[in-house]
Amino acid sequence: MHRPSRRHLTLATATLVAAAAVAATTSAGAFDSKEQARSAIKGGKAKNVILLIGDGMGDSEMTLARDYTVGADGRLNLDKFPLTGAYTTYAVHADGTPDYVTDSAASGTGWATGRKTVNGRISKTPGTDKAVPTILELAQKNGYATGSVTTSELTDATPAVLASHATDRSCQGPADMAKCPTDTIAAGGPGSIAEQSVNHKVDVLLGGGKARFDQKVTDGTFKGMTVTEQARKLGYQVVTDDAGMKSAKPGKPVLGLFASGNVPVEWTGKAAAVGGTAPQRCATSNSGRPAGTPSLADSATKAIQLLEAKQKHSKNGFFLQVEGASIDKQDHAADPCGQIGETAAFDRAVKVARDYAAKHPDTLVVTTADHGHTSQIVPLEATPPGLSSTLVTDEGQQLKVNYSTNTPGQSQEHTGTQVRIAAQGPEAYRVLGVTDQTDLFTTVREALRLR
Repeated sequence: MHRPSRRHLTLATATLVAAAAVAATTSAGAFDSKEQARSAIKGGKAKNVILLIGDGMGDSEMTLARDYTVGADGRLNLDKFPLTGAYTTYAVHADGTPDYVTDSAASGTGWATGRKTVNGRISKTPGTDKAVPTILELAQKNGYATGSVTTSELTDATPAVLASHATDRSCQGPADMAKCPTDTIAAGGPGSIAEQSVNHKVDVLLGGGKARFDQKVTDGTFKGMTVTEQARKLGYQVVTDDAGMKSAKPGKPVLGLFASGNVPVEWTGKAAAVGGTAPQRCATSNSGRPAGTPSLADSATKAIQLLEAKQKHSKNGFFLQVEGASIDKQDHAADPCGQIGETAAFDRAVKVARDYAAKHPDTLVVTTADHGHTSQIVPLEATPPGLSSTLVTDEGQQLKVNYSTNTPGQSQEHTGTQVRIAAQGPEAYRVLGVTDQTDLFTTVREALRLR
């Protein structure tokens, strides 16, 4: 089902709404300045777009990270955008009827293509399983440089929606194609998500998933090679650690594979438990994270440098997606310290994007989540039926977080709530009010004037 696009606010209406918001909230610190809010509603064309996705980063996840790291009255970089709205995240069934709780594949397809799809599907239609052009493909076609940075495997759902089309999100490498028989190269399809990602010649790909790229291609031009070897044949510089990433030169595409699977998290602590945990402070380190693993902020910084260098003599700039993937994964695991650490790491990447936009005001920066998740801050005296943990925040206060969207011992679940979207720069006014995930596709397309 191709959902009709909502009627956008007119620019005049948006101006009135934002002006009223500035008058009401600037003194409370919600905006950096009145002028930044005013400039964000002017519309206009963007040279660059940086889209930041906190996977599973609903309002509860942001509040938990805020309370723990900067205090209840503090503000994250996430909180400093001049224009803020909310968007709905539902998926659809094959017949087009609503599926109220989305997964990351269907939600990512929403902003990548402007179309709703079924859970598990990557940038293909819900009923007929046909590929739909993505915002990254349109950006490439219109002469923009493109990049994708993540802390998950590069073949995971959120990065996959930009540069691949798959019947099922599990079809990540050549050996993983069981659920995608018509997508195989042998059947005349485009191949696995890993193969498609490098075949698309995305300029910068940084994340985990080395094991997927080390699988051997089974058919076609690159048969017998690993996908990593295929990438090198296609001109990619392949790097595996922070030093290699920082030494990568402009002029050739870059594939960064920093972990066999997902990039290890930054923080550790005790997972939530039935009956709760003793009050704990999170360890801001992880012995299982190898030295030389780049931070998300450093990966985002390098991606911007490479993309900007490629476009130095072009009137068009770049499109870059940056994902903090393991906010979601630690929420599934009911691990509050891992979750907070990944939200804080994502917040530092948000600062990188906003600092760049401060010097390049023709850059649209958008931050949002793909769906809500399970964690809830509850009273200390509460006795939740599921898993809970008590934390001692940086303010020295105790805080209880609860995970009860599934039976203890099972993976905690996504929720169907609307989530925050915030923006600055050209066309940022489009995020105001309550929109839908598919409207984000239109926002980026209009900002870059993509045909």
